Amino acid sequence: MTNLVKSGKEILDDFFAEIFNIPDVDPAIAQCLADLYRQSKLTDTNVKNELQKIREQNGNKN
Repeated sequence: MTNLVKSGKEILDDFFAEIFNIPDVDPAIAQCLADLYRQSKLTDTNVKNELQKIREQNGNKN
């Protein structure tokens, strides 16, 4: 019996590929996070900026 151990990158790749299937996850946020991950731009600052853009698009300026 062989136990395959996934690398951290493989785990993250799987997570961001399946993020859309997690119950109650906002599709816009899932798309934003998946896009940032694919672009290798998943940083605290970029996430905050993208979430602010989503808030503004939804009419919530706070």
